[in-house]
Amino acid sequence: MKIRFTKMQGAGNDFVVLDAIRQTLALTTPQIRFIADRHFGIGCDQILVVEKTTLPDVDFRYRIFNADGGEVEQCGNGARCFVRFVHEQGLTTQRQIRVETLSGIISPQLEATGEVTVDMGRPRFLPAEIPFISESDALVQTLVVGDTSVDISVVSMGNPHAVQVVADIDTAPVAQLGPLIESHVRFPRRVNAGFMQVLDAHTARLRVYERGAGETLACGTGACAAVVAGIRRQLLTSPVRVITRGGELTIAWNGADSVLLTGPAMTVFTGEIDLPEDSK
Repeated sequence: MKIRFTKMQGAGNDFVVLDAIRQTLALTTPQIRFIADRHFGIGCDQILVVEKTTLPDVDFRYRIFNADGGEVEQCGNGARCFVRFVHEQGLTTQRQIRVETLSGIISPQLEATGEVTVDMGRPRFLPAEIPFISESDALVQTLVVGDTSVDISVVSMGNPHAVQVVADIDTAPVAQLGPLIESHVRFPRRVNAGFMQVLDAHTARLRVYERGAGETLACGTGACAAVVAGIRRQLLTSPVRVITRGGELTIAWNGADSVLLTGPAMTVFTGEIDLPEDSK
């Protein structure tokens, strides 16, 4: 089965974008894994699928699949690539669109500078909303991971995040603790593990071990969650420049309303791939 695709990236977080409006798609989980495989397929952190929506006053439906084949609720860097894709492909002429996701409606906007701003909605903090197993909704929670304990702040940006503050992002044990936090029993639907170093009130560095993808060069919702946690802990002040290994993002949050995420979104190349029927 041959399908057309577009490879895109936002601050190094890379995606395969599939147009399910002008071509018929019914991908299996093994086929999604095949596409995401960096050796045998195209290679990406996530696969984004553009679909028609049935909701009134909404322009598109947006589905997100991690490299492991699991469908997830939200992806901030992907949302920016999404609006650039539908614009470049002539699916819309609007610079701001309304998009249906598993976690609700988002409104990405293509800026005159070429960057994209996404209204990511309001963050949520109650353990049941993450979801996170806890008898307390304290801002800082202690999580026992293996033979160590870490202090985290839990935030949902439509998907779950556990943010910890570290002294030095370069020496933070992302590879060791990331997968343990991701699959921790207190996160029933797993979690994105963020490691944030605060440089000053308006600047932070960030690494994220993403649920179902491993460490990525950038994570848009992870940047939002980290800044929200930092503001609530009085470590940061909006707006905040977040430096990731793939580039820089700007996050603005007034402490009550929606989080605004601004950053780059670029097309890398387009092509066609022949998917094996029995991809493993």
